[in-house]
Amino acid sequence: MSSVLAQNNSEQREAQRVAELIALFDETFYAQYNTRLIRGNEEPVYLPASETVDYHQIVFAHGYFASALHEVAHWCIAGPARRLQEDYGYWYCPDGRNSEQQAAFEQVEIKPQALEWAFSLASNQSFRVSTDNLNGAEPDREQFTRNVRTQLQTYLETGFPPRAEVFIQALHSHFNTPPVATQLAGEAA
Repeated sequence: MSSVLAQNNSEQREAQRVAELIALFDETFYAQYNTRLIRGNEEPVYLPASETVDYHQIVFAHGYFASALHEVAHWCIAGPARRLQEDYGYWYCPDGRNSEQQAAFEQVEIKPQALEWAFSLASNQSFRVSTDNLNGAEPDREQFTRNVRTQLQTYLETGFPPRAEVFIQALHSHFNTPPVATQLAGEAA
């Protein structure tokens, strides 16, 4: 019985954190970018404003906090023209990629996952890279993690994309976390 209660409490805490994240994103970006973070029930997708919905939607998967951070990372990288296209105009190669397709996937995922890592640190959320290829070529998770970490360190040295920097500061303030650089250095120790 206590494990059921613990599971329920954990799910309630996660739901509360997700609600806080959605509210924080709205507070930070809605007025300027007409964009909302939306808890989805299925796969993530970015939907630009349309005749039926007058704001842009970053829909994250299954209500997961980590998925929300990942989808916001993609939004922070997408330029103005990309933000007017469904899923930023990109084609997604699904699970089951061969080695060449997986390498291409990982190459384009380095920057968003580096931002996601920073967002995770700023929100006191655990982070693990996603190679997202369960039924395909075996990815080199350790090398991909090193590549993402190197990109995060580059961002720390040269600066984050502007919307990412604003979001990191909002997360720091809301979740009362130490600077990303301090936390990242602590992870390496």
